[in-house]
Amino acid sequence: MKHLPLGPLMIDIAGTVLTDLDRERLCHPLVGGIILFSRNYADLQQLSALTAAIHALRTPQLLIAVDHEGGRVQRFREGFTRLPSMASLGKCWSDDPEAGVAAAEQVGFVLAAELRAHGVDYAFTPVLDLDYGPSRVIGDRAFHRDPEVVAALAGALSSGLRAGGMGNCGKHYPGHGYVIPDSHVELPVDDRSLEAIQEDLLPYRRLKLDGVMAAHVIYECFDCNTAVFSNKWINYLRNDINFDGVVFTDDLSMAGAGIVGDMLARVSTAYEAGCDMLLVCNSPDAVGDVLARWQPAVDPARTQRIEALAEERSAAPSREQLQAMPEYRAALETIARLTAG
Repeated sequence: MKHLPLGPLMIDIAGTVLTDLDRERLCHPLVGGIILFSRNYADLQQLSALTAAIHALRTPQLLIAVDHEGGRVQRFREGFTRLPSMASLGKCWSDDPEAGVAAAEQVGFVLAAELRAHGVDYAFTPVLDLDYGPSRVIGDRAFHRDPEVVAALAGALSSGLRAGGMGNCGKHYPGHGYVIPDSHVELPVDDRSLEAIQEDLLPYRRLKLDGVMAAHVIYECFDCNTAVFSNKWINYLRNDINFDGVVFTDDLSMAGAGIVGDMLARVSTAYEAGCDMLLVCNSPDAVGDVLARWQPAVDPARTQRIEALAEERSAAPSREQLQAMPEYRAALETIARLTAG
């Protein structure tokens, strides 16, 4: 096992087992994590074997992450509890705030505990975007239109995540809910004033977050670059909102990231802007190019933040042990009611 500080890149792999090339890339000093997708999942036993193989590559262990929000964004399906959309938790809150908060905590616990039982360290959740209505990408991924409700439900979900052995990640900073275009395929521009955006920022101010994922959106009031590439927005997060955790980019292969050029320019610009961990997904040739050509002066403070997040993983109960826990069984009953409609 190699001893290597965790680097600033989070990359992916093509299949359900590690190839020699995967191992070589995951042991590169610039890599600090891996994000898994549906294509990397066959069944529970395979997932456990894959995460164990990844964790065995180096020390400190690589951070293994996944997009596993619930609703339509849940990479692992068969063998995992089908989680409700965050909008369903918002509707639950509207009917009964106390029940909505309790349900959000239960969803967070199941989400985290099931992933941790199979070696996954981190999920990019909760979505803190406000549900303004017309967004092509957020929609029912958002809890609610009211930022106070979003903060309450995301806080409860985060408590559940922590009880399940996992940190949280607020996204998409400073807010993706207002703009209509999908930044996966377009470059959205938010033309509101900074004063108007304060509503979107309330959950970031209110919550204790371990990670924040920045958006591929231009906010004209602040910068001509997207938040991912804007040192103004990252400095605002650090100095005005007083966030001291890990700043993740959204996937740098998305169309919204193309504003600064090729992948080498994207990782360089994002790192120079102050992002800690840079996601390069679904673009294996670009990963190879970046690993060969990028020569950053790695910031030890950012390395420390990434390693602190990776080290937060706690010992996880097995699925068999979870099944014996009354709180897990009660949470499954709540989730069944939420997803029945």
